[in-house]
Amino acid sequence: MILVGNEFYATIAAAIDDFLEYGFDNQDRLNMWLDRIQASARRSLIPEAALRRTLQDTLSQMYNRVTRTARLMKAHPGVAQYTIELIKPKLRAELDRRILASANLITLNREASIARTLKRFAGWASSIPMGGTEVRQRKEVKEQVRRGISALPFEERRVIIDQGHKLNAAINDIVAVDGGAIALIWRHVNERSEAYTPRPEHEARDGKIYVLRDTWALKDGLIKLAGAQYYDTITAVGEEIYCRCTAEYLYALRDLPGNMLTSKGRAKLEEARKTIRRGLIHAT
Repeated sequence: MILVGNEFYATIAAAIDDFLEYGFDNQDRLNMWLDRIQASARRSLIPEAALRRTLQDTLSQMYNRVTRTARLMKAHPGVAQYTIELIKPKLRAELDRRILASANLITLNREASIARTLKRFAGWASSIPMGGTEVRQRKEVKEQVRRGISALPFEERRVIIDQGHKLNAAINDIVAVDGGAIALIWRHVNERSEAYTPRPEHEARDGKIYVLRDTWALKDGLIKLAGAQYYDTITAVGEEIYCRCTAEYLYALRDLPGNMLTSKGRAKLEEARKTIRRGLIHAT
């Protein structure tokens, strides 16, 4: 578990007590405490190197799990095993890209949280008159000052979880595009908890079909939108922060509603069905 150490809280308390006693009498005093707060914050958080290792291990474990050939073939029944094996290098490159992006995001979030804490303390401390003052709400003041960084461990865990979902979504998107998917069904995660707040616009997408642009079915004039949207006109599955929705990819004309097929598409589908029926008859 990632924890903010007691040293950080003790430093914040000492800094507040010092300014309540002496007040903002010079900039050097404030700078000294800002340096101490910043140093204690960095020491109290899990080292970035260890956090990056946790991130890499977590995403690598997820990658190994979701890129098993059998699992990908089950999730994408329209894609041949040969195709999946061909795109494995692309999937690996996506893992490397996601690890780098996630590590950078964690670093940026950490620096921003520390900066917010220092700014909050500097704003409060510089308002105390010389000679100090008696503030009864010391506990509340301490809580306000440390709030910027106290939530950081939780946010860092959320980043790792979110990046894992983004990796999974990206892997499935690569398989779908390279495997010849023609559309997808948006599946909204049916969950409500303190850690996840559903987006109304994502709930409204649940069960809707979105067409992938420039697919073989479109180029051959076999399908039409029929009131549906192109997928690239909306935010993708997993694109927005903490989005946990998924996509069910469609590969065959028979997977689409009849009103999305053109006359050419309906004829093509009927021809395929006749071929299947003839094959069954010959087999018996």
